[in-house]
Amino acid sequence: MITIKGLEKWFEQLHVLKGIDLIVNPSEVVVIIGASGSGKSTLLRCINFLEKFQKGEVFIEGKAVNQQDEKMINEMRSHVGMVFQHFNLFPHMSVLHNVIEGPTQVKGMGKEEAIEIGRYYLDKVGLIDKENAYPSMLSGGQKQRVAIARALAMEPSAILFDEPTSALDPELVGEVLLVMKNLAKDGMTMVIVTHEMGFAREVADRVVYMDEGVIVEQGTPKQVFDLPQKERTQSFLSRVR
Repeated sequence: MITIKGLEKWFEQLHVLKGIDLIVNPSEVVVIIGASGSGKSTLLRCINFLEKFQKGEVFIEGKAVNQQDEKMINEMRSHVGMVFQHFNLFPHMSVLHNVIEGPTQVKGMGKEEAIEIGRYYLDKVGLIDKENAYPSMLSGGQKQRVAIARALAMEPSAILFDEPTSALDPELVGEVLLVMKNLAKDGMTMVIVTHEMGFAREVADRVVYMDEGVIVEQGTPKQVFDLPQKERTQSFLSRVR
């Protein structure tokens, strides 16, 4: 579904990603863990071309994406959704209108069909009763669930999640993780950057540990959490447990 080859990213003198190779298969849930500043979020933003990179290639469904081609990037983004840490909902739009904005504006879908799809995904995230509410009336957990419904309404092949619970109060984290667990059960391809180790252990098909811009180790949750091979992984896990 997603193939990354030799990805290198600098912010001026700072070498943030140092030759990343990663394959994400259809219906696979890949969870990326690591300390702050290890390059996890930058990697996601490069996959979705929110950040330009200096070397390497990104393939979506087998097709190399040219990062100079805006039309190609927009087409790719309709197949690969993204959910951010800070929701990014339009405050002046109702919940339902936030969700249908993508299908109507990007895909050119008729309003009635978009509303039907929007309501389906709001129901999926448990918020059908909030379709006429505005973002200011919602809790952080509800806003994040609307953001997930908005990504799903584009009916993407894969969704990238950039620390989707880190801006939430602890008591609201569970409701967002539950939605993501259900997506995993439904076979959605997901790449998730998170600090929630219990969630990573439960949901991931594969855990990728990053440190200082490189993939140090990857494997099943059991391999990475219970039998880490690399000293850097062991050290990191001993601090977060």
